[in-house]
Amino acid sequence: MNDDLTQPHKASFWALSPLFVFLGVYVVTSIIVNDFYKVPITVAFLIASAFSIAISQGKSISERIAHFSGGAANGNILLMIWIFILAGAFAQSAKSMGAIDATVNLTLHILPDNLLLAGLFIASCFISLSVGTSVGTIVALTPVAVGIAQRTGLDVPFITAIVAGGAFFGDNLSFISDTTIAATKTQGCLMKDKFKVNSMIVVPAAILVLIYYIFAGLHVHSPSEITAIHWPKVVPYLIVLGTAIAGVNVMVVLILGILSTGITGLITGGFSFFGWVGSMGEGISGMGELIIITLMAGGMLEMIRFNGGINYIIIKLTKRINSKRGAEMSIAGLVGFANLCTANNTIAIITVGGIAKDIADRFGVDKRKSASILDTFSCLIQGIIPYGAQMLMAASLAAVSPLAIIKYLYYPMLMGICALLSILFRYPKRYS
Repeated sequence: MNDDLTQPHKASFWALSPLFVFLGVYVVTSIIVNDFYKVPITVAFLIASAFSIAISQGKSISERIAHFSGGAANGNILLMIWIFILAGAFAQSAKSMGAIDATVNLTLHILPDNLLLAGLFIASCFISLSVGTSVGTIVALTPVAVGIAQRTGLDVPFITAIVAGGAFFGDNLSFISDTTIAATKTQGCLMKDKFKVNSMIVVPAAILVLIYYIFAGLHVHSPSEITAIHWPKVVPYLIVLGTAIAGVNVMVVLILGILSTGITGLITGGFSFFGWVGSMGEGISGMGELIIITLMAGGMLEMIRFNGGINYIIIKLTKRINSKRGAEMSIAGLVGFANLCTANNTIAIITVGGIAKDIADRFGVDKRKSASILDTFSCLIQGIIPYGAQMLMAASLAAVSPLAIIKYLYYPMLMGICALLSILFRYPKRYS
């Protein structure tokens, strides 16, 4: 691709318009008609993608389409697609051979009724903290959460949101999380120092949400007759959770899950060889819509960047800084808006990290606090946008609308409130 096609244009508010078109077509329309399934998200992205190509100026239509396609073929986008493919194959083959039902029965046996919600949140927080990825945690736990919802009569979007919320706890705090690495590297501080500051801000939010889930769980009742646990069928999930906690790459985790599901299913008679292959194919096909959405989102968001949308945000948010509090607010706003335009919290941090460091140095913001702000606010936005990989994956596995999940994401929202209060009230004092 030619260099002049990859360099972003000068700052432009108009460059952000495809994002507003998408939000208007999908979110606003869904709210107006009070039906989150009325407008397919694929159609909303198609309209916004076509609009992003149409408004790009100075190049031929062929060059604009080529640039859009280059954004869709970004390495991070393709990596997500591979994860989606493997996740689909694992989830469907695990369901077909009875692994999900067996794991749900095990969970119902182990946890008292009133601690099901709290236990699921703790498990999600612990796994995400161990593996450092919210996507991997959502892939591992969402099918189990959906199974619990079906057995207990709980709302599927609500229980899916518990898993997704806990997944962002670890994404934000884990030492091996991409966001932690990116935030500390760009700000020039140690991971342990960033963790110390970050935990003071977000752990209170996690405790409050956990208390809520304990009280909400008082009304949960397991079915009176719980089927006996078929232990061999639990093995694939134990392998997936164990390797994830051990820090194994999420793609390797899913491949091991697929293989263990196939072997266990063949041994226990859960399915035949062709039944296994067929269930994998069905699971991969079921990810088709998610893959299409991801490709269109990648292309559209690259057009926003190329047309100067992110440059516009950077200029506007850094224009009138005159205090340490204002500097911290601008860093939060920068990474938040960048995340809206990239739908990837790690990329958002890398995009504005250097500018955030300059702001922090100029106004005396502690680099540990600036790293924490970058990580926390990127995770906040990533956790509540309907076109982020995490929401799309959770919605696909739970067979619900991303918007139906977002309204129950109590932890990311409370995490954002705590982070905002830490800026406004200069907390923690030592780092403010």
